[in-house]
Amino acid sequence: MWWTYALLSAFFASCTAILAKVGVKGINSDLATAIRTLFILLIAWGIVFARKESSGLALISSNNWLFIGLSGIATGLSWIFYFKALQLGNVSQVAPVDKLSVALTIFLSVVLLHEVVSVKVLLGALLIVGGSLIIIL
Repeated sequence: MWWTYALLSAFFASCTAILAKVGVKGINSDLATAIRTLFILLIAWGIVFARKESSGLALISSNNWLFIGLSGIATGLSWIFYFKALQLGNVSQVAPVDKLSVALTIFLSVVLLHEVVSVKVLLGALLIVGGSLIIIL
C-alpha cells in the first residue's frame, strides 16, 4: 500500500513543478513560495480539523517538536531553492535534478539512521546520481 501513496506523491510533485513554473513567471520566487506555503498550511490544518486529529497536539514531545520543526525548516529552504531553480531553468532539468534528494536521503539514512539498504536500492540511487550528473553536465 505504501507504493500507492508514493506514486500519488510523485504525481502531485510532478504537477507541482509544472504549475509552479507557470506560477513564478513574472514574480519573486520567494513570494511565490510564501503563497504556496499559505495554501499548504490551510489544507494541512483543514485536514487535521476535519478528521478531528487536533487532540494529538497534547501528545507531541519536545523531541517531536524539535525534529518536526527542523524538518519544516529544511522543507522551506528546499522550496525556496526549488522555486528559484524553476524560475531560472527548465522544468525538464530542474525536477529530475531535484530528485537527487532521493539518493542523498538513501545515503543519509545509512549514515545517520543506520539503515541497511539492498543492492537494488543502492543501484537505484547510483542511477539517480548518474542521471542527475548527465542532466547537469
